[in-house]
Amino acid sequence: MRATGIMSLLRPAIRRPLGHLSTHAPPSVAPPILAHTARPKSTKASSGIGADSLAPVPGLDLSHEKLRRAVFYVPCSEERKIQKSFTSAADCIMYDLEDGVSLNRKGQARNLVLDALAANTRGAELGVRINSVGSGLELDDLNVVLQSEKLDVILVPKVDSHREVEHVAQVIDSLAPAHRRDKISIIAAIETARGLVNIRSIAEADRRVDALLFAAEDYCADTGIIRTPARSELYYARSVVSTTAHAYRLQAIDMVTMDFRDADVLRDEATEGAEMGFTGKQVIHPAQVDAVQQLFVPPHAILSRAWRIVQGYQEHYVMGKGAFDLDGKAIDMPVVKWAYRILRRAELAGIDMAAKFATQS
Repeated sequence: MRATGIMSLLRPAIRRPLGHLSTHAPPSVAPPILAHTARPKSTKASSGIGADSLAPVPGLDLSHEKLRRAVFYVPCSEERKIQKSFTSAADCIMYDLEDGVSLNRKGQARNLVLDALAANTRGAELGVRINSVGSGLELDDLNVVLQSEKLDVILVPKVDSHREVEHVAQVIDSLAPAHRRDKISIIAAIETARGLVNIRSIAEADRRVDALLFAAEDYCADTGIIRTPARSELYYARSVVSTTAHAYRLQAIDMVTMDFRDADVLRDEATEGAEMGFTGKQVIHPAQVDAVQQLFVPPHAILSRAWRIVQGYQEHYVMGKGAFDLDGKAIDMPVVKWAYRILRRAELAGIDMAAKFATQS
């Protein structure tokens, strides 16, 4: 079988957006399911799963999926680290003007950030973490970074309510060149108890919000939570961030592993985060990047099962069967949707699924 993109298998079934809903708002009612008729099975050799009859997957929307596994912070006051960022394999390079820069070097960091954005030509997503709204520093940050033609995303830290996001969005509309305004997305960082309880309004504050991020250390500082190696004290907050992000079709970015020299802790945290539904993780050291990017691609056994589920669904759809058996387990539409989402994430990471699992087809 030749490679067939996962998205190409969904063309007849992608959910049509409901015009009266916000871009990010989860629909309150299910959209109408489009009628589909299976095409007669071709006598020609199959060119991939679903080539003979593209089985519909009602309600599945993969349009918001993107590659942002490692969000790598680079302090913009340190030229050596900026230079190293130009060769980093991280999906997202986040030049930092906030916590990674001491107060007496904020001006120097602003002077360097435009050159850093311009000089990074590797093709990664390029972002800037500005200082928090209300710090008195954020407008100076935005005045500088919005001049860049290469700025993809602004990370807004310490977001307690929708107002901080709306403020940044208004500044983008006022200061960014007109042709750039809709090309800049916003990551909203949830770092306080107030931010957590206001997370729904934050998620829908502006059309540019495309990710929610959880900052564990600031959250613990705000709440007095005592950190433990088991991380159970953070499970609720992380679950809320991940669940809300998916409800609004946003990405979910997990916390930093502060013990950056311990590969086992990094692996455990990243694996746990991926299992909780996070799509990526914050990174503070170059040595963490490769491990995080590998761990936020589903492992071989999961990909194999997802591939077999999608293949089985396509085959059974032609036979008029909505549910089927795979290895003694019932497979129905929710499982099929999960499988498509898993395969799409692997595909975005550059994995040729048809080639990888050709012997299973």
